[in-house]
Amino acid sequence: MSKKLEGNGRWESSRMMLPQHKEALIARQNPEPEVKQVQKPTAEEHEMILNSILLPMMLTMVEKNGKEFEVSTNMLRKYYIAATQILMNRIHTEMVKNKNELKARKIKVFEDVRPDEDLHYKYLCRGYEYPFAIMRDVVRSRISIMMGEYITGLLIKMKE
Repeated sequence: MSKKLEGNGRWESSRMMLPQHKEALIARQNPEPEVKQVQKPTAEEHEMILNSILLPMMLTMVEKNGKEFEVSTNMLRKYYIAATQILMNRIHTEMVKNKNELKARKIKVFEDVRPDEDLHYKYLCRGYEYPFAIMRDVVRSRISIMMGEYITGLLIKMKE
């Protein structure tokens, strides 16, 4: 008897391969690049993207008004300045929280300059790139609503 057929050799002499094993071997030798699944942003993420645009604008507006109070001769100016400072701190805290959350979700927002009246931005969200435009009137109304919510929140917090 030949050496190949002795002991466990008879199994070694078999050269037959099952089709699924052959496919697996070929797939392992020639890996195909994986296709990424693009996941669109959720409604909550859209709100976060919008906040990343509106909060810095709101902070600038409050800061500008605070500087106007500093040079005014109003009797209550020191109280207005203190309230402005508290409001600026709250907006800044919210901005940082929003920015960190966007970073954790791998979302980036970029300003896109165009010559018309609207504000144009572009955001990247887990491989999904999309332009985003918002009208100035919408920005004003949203900032007004957000400002009212922040001030109401501060007043409620002061009563407690």
